[in-house]
Amino acid sequence: MDTDGLGALGLLGDPTRRAIVELLARHPRSVGELAGELPISRPAVSQHLRALKDGGLVVDRAAGTRRVYRLDPAGLAAVRAYLDRLWNESLTAFQQAAEAAPTDDETDRSLE
Repeated sequence: MDTDGLGALGLLGDPTRRAIVELLARHPRSVGELAGELPISRPAVSQHLRALKDGGLVVDRAAGTRRVYRLDPAGLAAVRAYLDRLWNESLTAFQQAAEAAPTDDETDRSLE
């Protein structure tokens, strides 16, 4: 499982995987249920789910003869932590740049 969130974030670059994650965010589903809501085959859904599971974004459980998939809160928390860290670093860099930039008064004085 990816623990830094970056690998899992890369998995979400695929529009079909994003659609699967969005469907699973509403409630757990089987492969057949997902395939019924997506324009791809059951085997293709299974392949995407395998990638999402390997990336730590979904987990599954047996329910009779089928498997039911749901989002893995720990995997989503890793993605969120990565994005929060990136956002905080960006805000800090912006603040430092803004504080280092000359003010209008300083710019006016340099033109005299």
